[in-house]
Amino acid sequence: MAERIGVYVCHCGSNIAGTIDVEEVARWAGANLEDVVVAKDYKFMCSSSGQQMIEEDIKTHNLTRVVVAACSPQLHERTFRRACQNGGLNPYLFQMANIREHISWVTTDKAAATEKAKAIVAAAVRRVRHHKPLEPLPVQVNPRTLVVGGGIAGIQAALELADAGYPVILLEREPSIGGHMAQFDKTFPTLDCSACILTPKMSEAGQHPNIKLLTYSELEEVSGSIGHFKVKIRKRARFVREDRCTGCGICVEKCPTKVRDDAFEAGLGFRKGIYIPFAQAVPRIPVIDKEHCIYFTRGKCQICGKFCPTDAIDYDQKDEILEFEVGNIILATGWKMFDCTRIPQYGYGRLPNVFTALEFERMCNAAGPTGGKIVLRDGKTEPRRVAIIHCVGSRDINYNEYCSGICCMAALKFGHLVLEKTKAEVYSFYIDMRTNQKGYEEFYQRLLEEGMKFVRGKVAEVTNADRTEEEKGRLVVQVEDTLTGRQRRIPVDMVILMGALEPQEDAFELARKVGISCSTAGWFTERHPKLDPVATMTDGVFIAGCCQGPKDIPASVAQGAAAAARVAGLISRGTVWIEPIVASIDEEKCSGCRICNNLCPFNAIEFDPVKQVSRVIVALCKGCGTCIAACPAKAITGAHFADEQMMAELEGALWDASEEALAAIVGSKSQQELPVIGA
Repeated sequence: MAERIGVYVCHCGSNIAGTIDVEEVARWAGANLEDVVVAKDYKFMCSSSGQQMIEEDIKTHNLTRVVVAACSPQLHERTFRRACQNGGLNPYLFQMANIREHISWVTTDKAAATEKAKAIVAAAVRRVRHHKPLEPLPVQVNPRTLVVGGGIAGIQAALELADAGYPVILLEREPSIGGHMAQFDKTFPTLDCSACILTPKMSEAGQHPNIKLLTYSELEEVSGSIGHFKVKIRKRARFVREDRCTGCGICVEKCPTKVRDDAFEAGLGFRKGIYIPFAQAVPRIPVIDKEHCIYFTRGKCQICGKFCPTDAIDYDQKDEILEFEVGNIILATGWKMFDCTRIPQYGYGRLPNVFTALEFERMCNAAGPTGGKIVLRDGKTEPRRVAIIHCVGSRDINYNEYCSGICCMAALKFGHLVLEKTKAEVYSFYIDMRTNQKGYEEFYQRLLEEGMKFVRGKVAEVTNADRTEEEKGRLVVQVEDTLTGRQRRIPVDMVILMGALEPQEDAFELARKVGISCSTAGWFTERHPKLDPVATMTDGVFIAGCCQGPKDIPASVAQGAAAAARVAGLISRGTVWIEPIVASIDEEKCSGCRICNNLCPFNAIEFDPVKQVSRVIVALCKGCGTCIAACPAKAITGAHFADEQMMAELEGALWDASEEALAAIVGSKSQQELPVIGA
């Protein structure tokens, strides 16, 4: 029985019609393409009137298939599928032809663009004949959510869900939640105390009845799919029993071991062999540093165990593997600081009074190693002149090409703190000043009024090689001032390096575990950078905060709340419907070679060791086709992307090819004539 196909060509204002003769394409399709009974052009097909046109034509002309030639399917495929469904047609009997991104936006040759548009429309028409009705797949959603990362974004996401009445597991690899924000002294541009605004949220998360807090723990394994993920979590041994510890701190006080704190204090301070990371830590339960504890290294001591009033010290404690089922996962794993020793000309690690931004944060903090005093490495000398160098490891093709977003504002904050706490001069060496959020430009103007000095230019070198009397015993910043057009040597006592924000070292590994992708830099990739910035290509996995890319605290909080809202929406529905465009494996043809298992980018294929065959986890599959192309036995097929559909589309695209070339293509359709991978 012949199909009845409707073809609709969109002008998209002048985006398409400015380059393609859309009226000619519509006329040609109606006159030349088999089974096309309706062919129209319209200014905006995605508009309500455009959709209504499709709905009415399906009913009036009894259409069995629909083709829309417009923009990217990623933008409006769902729109037109919904219009088909509203007209009484199965939404998967629709095909979209992209004539904007693939044609009108890549050429100015109107004649050539029109001819190519005809080919693309012909391809879609030929393909849509072979479409089959599909139905979305229902999945029940477990209301419990796993939030990975206990920084401000993760805390916000967990609290939003917990306050809505849903159970949450908040997972943090460090002994306490709080993340980098717990290290800061002040927050820009309002200069409010970081601890003052963070600690209440930490405390609330630690005591919330709907939040199960797992600190000093890491995600080991993820399986399953949206609605019913199975996760394994390694809870590392603290050597302190949480059910007995009261957080009194006697064990820390009595411990004779002193260790440089390279984590929370950024190497400027010291902690004990058994320690609580900071005063406001949540939970307030100490951890024994096994690498530096006298008992674990020499078999002696045990002073902390002897003085503990509740007998909470357990030297025999082992790591535990905990297993949970969750419906959704939110990743909020944050960032790490760029290693400034990678730029040796700036002298970090070689010249004593060169500091990183995190070191300076801890120095400024009243609870930090210097009690909030800004001093040189000797711990007592106050600097007379301070240099702040922007973009260290950022906006640099040798390290990270992206802007780290927060460095300009953090540098302004540091300048204010130096001017407030000392009598020093402050020089800011910047490439471009980026103050593009609420209150940021006003803060910049405030620092200009306070006397902070700005030098526009990328610093070439920080050296201690003096040339003049003024430079003796001081650091010298060598820079080209691009505003005055001259080289300058500015002697200073302290240099602060605004290091880049980088993804966590295990970002790629974590992405692989949960079945999502990363950018080349290592930031987690969102589903759409503008329209869906917290979702990922794996249903049920969301991202929030700096793990997606550099951003400030307000943006991280907003993303945490947004991710929670998306998850809450899924949970409240109870059942979610997922795309039926998935791969399937014919077990009779499957040889059990497991090539597809290792290639699937979404971890959607599992191996049955009993039957020795592979199976597709439907809820995880995205229909990308990687497994289909790689299967040497041709045992895998893809719904909506069958061989007959793809070959028909190729035939349509070659509508104006020579008869010999077209015959060669059509003649190679049979699987017997296609080359076999590995043959």
